[in-house]
Parts: sequence; structure tokens; C-alpha cells
Amino acid sequence: MTEEVQGRTARVVVADDQTVVREGIVMLLGLLPGVEVVGAAGDGDEAVRLVAELAPDVVLMDLRMPRCDGVEATLRIRTEHPGTQVVVLTTYADDESLFPALRAGARGYLTKDAGGDEIVRAVHSVLSGDAGLSPSIQRRLLERLSDPEPRSAEPRSAEPVEAPDGLTGRETEVLVLIADGLSNQEIARRLHVSTATVKTHINNLFAKTGLKDRAQAVRYAYARGLVRPPAG
Repeated sequence: MTEEVQGRTARVVVADDQTVVREGIVMLLGLLPGVEVVGAAGDGDEAVRLVAELAPDVVLMDLRMPRCDGVEATLRIRTEHPGTQVVVLTTYADDESLFPALRAGARGYLTKDAGGDEIVRAVHSVLSGDAGLSPSIQRRLLERLSDPEPRSAEPRSAEPVEAPDGLTGRETEVLVLIADGLSNQEIARRLHVSTATVKTHINNLFAKTGLKDRAQAVRYAYARGLVRPPAG
């Protein structure tokens, strides 16, 4: 860690939907050197709004929040405000929580049993360009890299075609997986995103195409040549 970053006071926004937890984190950080809490949010939408308003250095982001969850908020912040880093601070350390958050752009990941000093170290680590990962998360990543889960069969996609009706690449990908019979939870695992993010993509693609349900989506995907019928 450089001397410049080490001696800097990091401006932090705390995002957690549980009031007691959120206020506790704010109070804890207020007692520690090297950080200044400039805002607190009760959900992902509010976190994104505060980042736009306050331009903090780091957001301490919970994952399971209403309206807009932590993964979606992280993706929006890193896309719209790349000068702000995200450190996840959550109860959960399972693969379904960890990997979507990292793919969304989080540079740090801590569980809520982390002490104040560990949180401050993670904040300054991401500001210096390093990863702010707890030792248990580092071990989990190493385990996953050394023993990856076997990939499930890919959907029966046709040759790449131009996305119809203004669908984005990710919306088209979700549509193909719907046509292949995957549930929202299975799509989320396949794409390494949250279920809430999958629902957002489905709502968007339904609105663009005028589809009403998954059965119509399947027919639409086959009619547009996005997937092929199974052989035989």
C-alpha cells in the first residue's frame, strides 16, 4: 500500500437494509482513523443515488437488500461511477453470493464478523488498487479455482444472430436460457448474477417484445432462430 493512500482519509458510504446493522457500522467506522462515513443507504437504489450525489471513494455494500440488491447496485455504480470502489460487507460467503458480486465489479469482500480494523484495511486496499478480501474469502476463491465445478450442458443455441426488437446481448442470452427450460434461479447461477438481476432482464425483454409469459418467450425464441429444436 502506498504511503499516499495509507495516509488518506477514505470517504465511505454504507449500504445495508437493516437499520441496526447500518447504524452500528457507521458508529464503528466513526471511531476509527482513516475513514469518514459521508452517507448511509437502506437499499441499492439509494446507494447508487448517494454515490452520484457524494462521489465517495468506497461503498460498503450489503448484498441482500430490497428493491435493488447489492450485486445490481455494484454493477450500476462501477458502470456509472467508476471512480467509486465497492467492498461487499455481508453475512453470506457462499458461491452464489461471492462470484456474482465480484463479477459485478466489487474489489473487496468481507463477512460481517470482520472487525473494524479489517474493514478499514479492505477500504484502503481497494483504493490502492489491491483486492480487499478476507482470508476466508481468499481461501474460498483458491478452492474454487483449484477445483472448479463441472460446467453444465450449454443451451441449444443457434448460430449467432442479430438480437431482435432492440434486445441487448444479455437480454438475448436470458431469453435463450428461458427457451432452454431454465428457471430464474438456474439462469442466475449460469450467468453468475443475482435472481433479482435475472428478473430485471426478463421484465425488460418482455417489455421490448410485447411478450406476456415464458411460453410466449419460448415460441418467440424459436421463431426468431435464437434456439434450435432438440435433435430427434
